[in-house]
Amino acid sequence: MIWIFLYTILGVISFAMLYLASDWLLSRIPAYRQNPYVEEQPLTLYLLTNGVHTDLVFPVKSEQIDWHTIFPYQYTLAQDSTKSWIAIGWGDKGFYLNTPEWKDLTLKTALVAGLGIGQSALHTTYYPNLVENDQCIKFHVSEEQYQLLVEFVLLTIEYADDDRPIYIQTEAQYGNDDAFYEALGAYHLFYSCNTWTNAALKSAGLPSAVWTVFDKGILRHYQHK
Repeated sequence: MIWIFLYTILGVISFAMLYLASDWLLSRIPAYRQNPYVEEQPLTLYLLTNGVHTDLVFPVKSEQIDWHTIFPYQYTLAQDSTKSWIAIGWGDKGFYLNTPEWKDLTLKTALVAGLGIGQSALHTTYYPNLVENDQCIKFHVSEEQYQLLVEFVLLTIEYADDDRPIYIQTEAQYGNDDAFYEALGAYHLFYSCNTWTNAALKSAGLPSAVWTVFDKGILRHYQHK
């Protein structure tokens, strides 16, 4: 019995080391051999992180889309239609709704998320403005790249029969300007919230990693800009 326990512990440690080593390596390899980034592109976006989770931040209104028509202001507590930016992130629904702070994390929530057996959600937050710093990075895209990012997000949404995103009624908002919506896809050890962000950037031909599950795996491709 003791040997089974020791082998189990050794297996878990070995897996964790391989997992972290894979992210360390693959997050440093650019998805594209030639850097596709051009500073003079006409549209400004932001990458936002809280140190763990990343969001893509878009202007609320542009020639391509009015995000308010997709994610209405009235689903936020403030219902403030003057906000100029919207941050959009994807993740495990249970983690989003049940873990507003790390102290709230339970073993059940962690296991459901890690094993990919839960549901996913989109978290949207409206902002009046953004200030560049280590956790809020400005970057620029072409109209074509922006449209590809928009399409990636729209394809992630789970829609109701009336073709509207399914709003999640909850009291788990993080502030006065955010809301949650049902999303497609499964969160798991190999596809995290940051993998989603990285995949979105990759789909638009923007700087991104071959693969990553951590925010730093994305940010390192932008912090030198």
